[in-house]
Amino acid sequence: MRQMMTKETIAHNVECFKKQMSKFVSFEGDNAAIIVNNADWLLNLNYIDFLREVGTHFSVNQMLTCECFKSRMERGLSFLEFNYMLMQAYDFLVLYKKYGCILECGGDDQWSNILAGADLIRRKEQKTAYGMTFSLLTTKEGKKMGKTAKGAVWLDREKTSPYEFYQYWRNVQDEDVENCLRLLTFLPLDEIAKLCEYKDERINLAKERLAFELTKLVHSEKDAIDAQNQAKAAFSGDSENMPQKEIDETISTVVDCMVAIGVAPSKGEARRLIEGGGVKVDGEKVTDIAQKLTDSQKANGFVLQKGKKNLFKVTVK
Repeated sequence: MRQMMTKETIAHNVECFKKQMSKFVSFEGDNAAIIVNNADWLLNLNYIDFLREVGTHFSVNQMLTCECFKSRMERGLSFLEFNYMLMQAYDFLVLYKKYGCILECGGDDQWSNILAGADLIRRKEQKTAYGMTFSLLTTKEGKKMGKTAKGAVWLDREKTSPYEFYQYWRNVQDEDVENCLRLLTFLPLDEIAKLCEYKDERINLAKERLAFELTKLVHSEKDAIDAQNQAKAAFSGDSENMPQKEIDETISTVVDCMVAIGVAPSKGEARRLIEGGGVKVDGEKVTDIAQKLTDSQKANGFVLQKGKKNLFKVTVK
């Protein structure tokens, strides 16, 4: 089961959603989008009334045949998770009654929940509602995309910087780049086909285009240009123009520095990277997990490298 978020975290996330979505959806002018919070109708819901009005329309036997539940039966399914389908279906019903909403969209892992909502509207209102799902973004091996050393890839630049966002897409596997270009950019299909026709090192041009287009879409064209220039500077050894990170003067070890600038999510992971030979400071491989930063490095700054493709100029505040 997913980790339970606090009410404060949920409230903060709600505040962030509209700001993030405003880059893609207009909330002003004619035919403006509306954003609502389902807490408005769920928090004060009478549970007995909910069971009478909604629960009677759901068959447990039928629910257990849904893929979203079948795949979780062996490892355990909480009652909280089992209720999720009913609550999402009820959301669709409320949106239909209050706003005339007749189409729910979501990832294809939400298919059963969306159908449950459409069926609830049919049963309660004798009206037809619809669902539309989108394929989840996966690698050729079927694994969900969107993970980095720091965790998820975020639209929020405070959680995933434009440069880190750019680098994520620049480093997708060769076999995944064409699918990403088709699903995530507005480039003409013939241009995508031309970019991806080569299966040698020239495929890197397609990766650079993917990274640029997505960074421009999610952040801005300036951010995309800056990230592109920073990437080129990092791999050419131009420390003045590579991505800049600042650390507090109290940080004294390479491990603490790695966590502070976000190249490792934890001290344990930082140590594992060092033990695996994947970390360099000013071009020298770090072999001691307890290695301290020198006075010169603190005074003049230094280049920290993780793997082959992540280089940062680090300075002390």
